[in-house]
Amino acid sequence: MSKARETAVYTHGHHESVLRSHTWRTAANSAAYLLGSLKPHMRILDIGCGPGTITADLAALVPDGHVTGVDHAPGILDQARATAAERGLDNVDFAVADVHALDHADAGFDVVHAHQVLQHVGDPVQALREMRRVTKPGGIVAVRDSDYAAMTWFPESPGMDDWLDLYRRVARANGGEPDAGRRLKSWALRAGLTEITATSATWTYATAEERAWWSGLWADRTVASAYAERATEAGHATVEQLRAISAAWREWGRQEDGWFAVLHGEILCRRTA
Repeated sequence: MSKARETAVYTHGHHESVLRSHTWRTAANSAAYLLGSLKPHMRILDIGCGPGTITADLAALVPDGHVTGVDHAPGILDQARATAAERGLDNVDFAVADVHALDHADAGFDVVHAHQVLQHVGDPVQALREMRRVTKPGGIVAVRDSDYAAMTWFPESPGMDDWLDLYRRVARANGGEPDAGRRLKSWALRAGLTEITATSATWTYATAEERAWWSGLWADRTVASAYAERATEAGHATVEQLRAISAAWREWGRQEDGWFAVLHGEILCRRTA
């Protein structure tokens, strides 16, 4: 029988506007729900590590343990290795992997973590089965994903309404589920995980600096990233429509009373057997 494999296309790609967001992420702002469970000796597998900023933070938090960061895209791992090297970490390594068929032995890790991953994969239940398989009995599967339909902002903007509609259509056409956050507990139960703590958290962008950063990266991503290419090539939007959405992002970012919240679903799953 052939191994399960990734069937979805990663919507965002690794354009600078995407990495501007990914390199901002830390264990504190993206994995706070997990940090209280960590012990210095733990072995951690970080799925979909991207440029490695969260991975490096996790490695610093388990100085007597080890962290392995894996990603489906080989090219981004050079940046992840550089991130770890810049911080002088010697208890971390990186490798290419497909979460649907991990190249790791059963029960090898104390913690298996994935941040903003399951929304982009073709079979999130199979991914969770694999995450469970490589977790030790008593260990933790930790997953956090945003939920696009639950994102909200002020002031109202028809152009940003268009952005949300377009993004969700493109993501689903690529084989993912953009509203993953609300589905994590359901997927985990289907994967055979039973001891599940489900929580939620938000990122909020409200200051002038935060609005400029968030609106700017989405304005750029809308016209210059792999997401933009996939939107036009598949006929979901024209170049002119993408430019209008990009302009709407920049206009929202200039609003003194502008506010944007990103909702995340989170699950901590204890492997019981």
